[in-house]
Amino acid sequence: MSDESPALPPPISNAAVETFGLTRHYGTLTALNQLDLTVNRGDLFGFIGSNGAGKTTTLTPSTGTARVLGHDVVREANQVRRILGYMPDFFGVYKDMEVTEYLDFFAACYRIGAAKREQTISDVLELVGLSEKKGSLIGALSRGMQQRIGLARVLVHDPEILLLDEPASGLDPRARIEMMAILQELQRLGKTILISSHILSELQSLCNRVAIIEKGSLIYSGPVQGVQDQFAQKSGFRLRVTENPQRALELLHERPEIAEAELEEEGDRIRVMLTEGQANGGVIAEIIVNGGLQLTGLEEGEMDLEDVFLQGTRGETQ
Repeated sequence: MSDESPALPPPISNAAVETFGLTRHYGTLTALNQLDLTVNRGDLFGFIGSNGAGKTTTLTPSTGTARVLGHDVVREANQVRRILGYMPDFFGVYKDMEVTEYLDFFAACYRIGAAKREQTISDVLELVGLSEKKGSLIGALSRGMQQRIGLARVLVHDPEILLLDEPASGLDPRARIEMMAILQELQRLGKTILISSHILSELQSLCNRVAIIEKGSLIYSGPVQGVQDQFAQKSGFRLRVTENPQRALELLHERPEIAEAELEEEGDRIRVMLTEGQANGGVIAEIIVNGGLQLTGLEEGEMDLEDVFLQGTRGETQ
């Protein structure tokens, strides 16, 4: 009997997407620079960066390696195509086709047999909440419905990983909420989803992990809470005044202790960031009261992903 222990099989990787030293050149432009990144199976992963930062070129290397479920994206491109579903921010739809015709065409392109295509189309339409639109012309649908049809197209071959570039682009608030709910359901069903988006409030509530890319380089990758812990350097507060919030903004902008001050979308609260090293919110109250305004509320506000992104990046592109 040999004293040698039997060789153990290699551990099964939990990685859905991995990049190693990934670099992408366009002539003299370096769109990605030595990107090392891991997206785990089941992640709903958000790519954050300014336009032109390098988010959408991640899986097309000039040098380095990218693997999708263990398959090299260059040497095993056919296998990768079968397990990926990609939805660009603007995609062509054949507006004079019916919904079922459109989806049947793409299902045939993926070599799904005719006997299976009808059930496949019914399943994906149910998943995106458009079963009742089977016979509708695509051109007659709203922008939000067309976006969901685009997602249904991506799902017809049941890919394990979805790459979505600005999936809520151009949608009204209700359509965005509906799209986000569909993505959460897809994650629950076991899909790995990578989203490139500039709507940071949605990524914060939707994603379990994010990456921030600036000027082609990765500056953070990990849990959403982790990016807040790493980059939050300034104290944030939210305040209310009885009237004249614009005057309150003017008073705040005049003081060196205030790094940022802006009126929130709701219109009744002002978000204030103190300069680095300032932590006492009393200076805010003093500015408002001494300026002749009545302060009705002041609370320390947890920094959201948008606050952190603005602090941690400079908005640089290539």
